[in-house]
Amino acid sequence: MDKTIIIGKRGFLGNSLYKYLRGKTNCRLISFNDFKNNKIKIKNYSHIINCSIDLNYIKKKYDEKFDNDLKISRLIKGIKVKLIILSSRKIYKSGPNLKENSNLNPKSNYSKNKLITERKLSKILKSKLVILRVSNIIGDKSKTKNLHSTFVDAFFRSAKKGIIFNNKAQYKDFISIEKFNEIMFQIIKRDLNGIYNVSIGRKINTNSLIKWLNHYNIKNCKVKNIKKDQQSFYLNNNKLMKKIRIKNSVSDLKKYCLKLSKNSFSS
Repeated sequence: MDKTIIIGKRGFLGNSLYKYLRGKTNCRLISFNDFKNNKIKIKNYSHIINCSIDLNYIKKKYDEKFDNDLKISRLIKGIKVKLIILSSRKIYKSGPNLKENSNLNPKSNYSKNKLITERKLSKILKSKLVILRVSNIIGDKSKTKNLHSTFVDAFFRSAKKGIIFNNKAQYKDFISIEKFNEIMFQIIKRDLNGIYNVSIGRKINTNSLIKWLNHYNIKNCKVKNIKKDQQSFYLNNNKLMKKIRIKNSVSDLKKYCLKLSKNSFSS
């Protein structure tokens, strides 16, 4: 059985992955500090998934002292263990059908930093590295500490105040935390390496997504138009789906959004 370390004990992704993987693979959930301080025998594990991140890495220009992925890679350089890191779709230029070799055009400090990290780690770890360029992950973050604020987080904040936004013809790419966890298990099971887009791989109109997420909201929400059009995009996930061959449909995403809506607005 594969043995996996998940780094990111307080965050949404780390906790969600651990709950899903613990019955399917031998795994441990630890903090970045515990890993950095050598409180676990790395050589006994086959995979490391880093879900931890430094707030300064998100907000500021690149500095190695804020790069958890780089610090981990240096600690495991001479050890036979594979590192899985979470990059971002934001390293691409916005547009439809973005493939792993599409034009890169990071604009924020976070996306620029992710691209720098990708390039540094590719030189250090080579075939011992999996880079996942992840689209918007949808899930219940209410019980965990999270540094990122996503499209879905912004929706729930405004909807609970009785406001939703008309995003017009804008579209994005989303994936549920359930499907993300399933994909991660298959990546470990099949021992993949390389760069992959992780997404539903289809154009999702953001107004449709809002309708699903707002389904169980009993408030009579006021609809406001967005002040400016945000850039639309969706990722091509064919490279990964051909390797793992799992169901990853819009209908599954809709069902998850309705379930999340029910749980969120009933509390």
